[in-house]
Amino acid sequence: MSDKPEIIYDEALVPAYELPDPLVCLDGTPVKEAQTWRETRRPELIRLFEEHMFGRTPGWLDYQRSEVLDEDSRALGGLATRKQVRLHFSPALGGPTLDLLIYLPNDIKRPAPVFTGLNFAGNHSVTHDPQVLISEAWFPEGWWNVENHQATEAGRGMAASQWQAERVLGRGYGLVTACYAELDPDVDDFSNGIHPLFYQPGQTCPAVDEWGAIGAWAWGLSRMMDYLEGDPDVDAARVALMGHSRLGKTALWAGAQDERFAAVISNASGCGGAALSRRRFGETVGSINTAFPHWFCKNFHAFNGQEERMPFDQHMLLSLMAPRPVYVASAAEDLWADPRGEFLAAYHAGPVFRLLGEEGLPSDEMPGLRQPLRNRVGYHIREGGHDVTEYDWDCFLDFVDEKIVRE
Repeated sequence: MSDKPEIIYDEALVPAYELPDPLVCLDGTPVKEAQTWRETRRPELIRLFEEHMFGRTPGWLDYQRSEVLDEDSRALGGLATRKQVRLHFSPALGGPTLDLLIYLPNDIKRPAPVFTGLNFAGNHSVTHDPQVLISEAWFPEGWWNVENHQATEAGRGMAASQWQAERVLGRGYGLVTACYAELDPDVDDFSNGIHPLFYQPGQTCPAVDEWGAIGAWAWGLSRMMDYLEGDPDVDAARVALMGHSRLGKTALWAGAQDERFAAVISNASGCGGAALSRRRFGETVGSINTAFPHWFCKNFHAFNGQEERMPFDQHMLLSLMAPRPVYVASAAEDLWADPRGEFLAAYHAGPVFRLLGEEGLPSDEMPGLRQPLRNRVGYHIREGGHDVTEYDWDCFLDFVDEKIVRE
C-alpha cells in the first residue's frame, strides 16, 4: 500500500471507520470505575502510544543544572519581571542546553499561574524585547530569518502575534517558553540534540520503539516543569501547557505523560495530535511519516495507509489528560489539520472524563465559528488558517481562568 495516499478534503470521501473504545482494556475488560482506569487502562494506553507512535523515552538523566543568565524586574515597560535561565543537561562543556524565557506579571501577588510551551524560532522571536537572547540552536536552511543555520536579529518579534505576551501578562499569567530546536533540531538526524545522551555503547539512532523528535521535545517540556516547580514565583500547580501545530502534538504527548501540567491546550495539531487518524482527511499517517520521518518512532510507519490497524486513535490521547482540563482549537481554512477530526476526537474523549466525574464537550454537533464549547473539555473553531491568533489566546485564557484558576 502506498505511503502517499490520495489527499481527501471532501467529507463525502472520508472512509467508514470504527473507533477503539478508550474504556475497554486490551483483554476486553470494560472500565467501569476510576480505579481500573488509573491502575490498568491508562498505563496500558501510555504503553500503546509509546510502542507504536511516539516511542519510549529511554530513561531520565541524573544531571540537570540551571543557570540564571539575566533578570530584570522592569521588563516590557515595567509590565513584567523577565528571567532568562539556561538548563544544562550534561556536565560536558558544549553539551545540550535549553534556554528558558520567563515573564511574570508585576501587578499580581505571586506565585503566579503561567502558560508554557515551546516556540519554533527562538525566544527572541516571541517578543520585541531587545534584551531577550538570540537562540544558539541549529536550524535547517530556509528556516525563518536564519543564516548559516543560525538565528539572527532579523527574527526578533516575528512570532510575537502568536504568543501575545503582553495580553497574557495583562490577564495575570506568566509566560514561559523555550526553543524546540535546542532540544532536537527538526531534521531527520539523531546525532545532535539530546538523543545521544541516552544512547547505549555503539548506538547511533533510536531503536524502532524509542522516541523520535516529538518525544524529545515533550521530554524538554517536562524538564521545564522541573525548573518551574523550584521557582518560588511560579505557581507550579497552575501551569497550563500550550502548543501549536507539531508543537501541539508535542504538548499533548507531554501532557499525557506528565500529569503535573494542570491544563493542556492543542492548537491546530492535526494528524498525530488532536485529529482522528482513521478519517484520513487532510494530512494522513502516511504523509506525515513520509514528510517528517523523524517525528515519531519507526514503529509508527507500519500504519502508513493502514490507520484502521492502529490500536488507538487520537481521542484516546486526549483522554489521557483526564480529569485535567484539555482544550482543542481549530481553524476553518486549515483543512490539512482536519478541524472536524479534531472536534470529533475531543468529543469522543468525553466518556473518560465522565467516568472520572467531569464533563466532556457539551454537544456532539460541531460549533459554528467563534462559538467555543467549554466543559472540562473545550473546543473552538475560528475563521482563517494555520496560526495562533489573539482570538485563540482569549479563548485559552478564558478556559484556564475558569478551569484551573477559579475552581
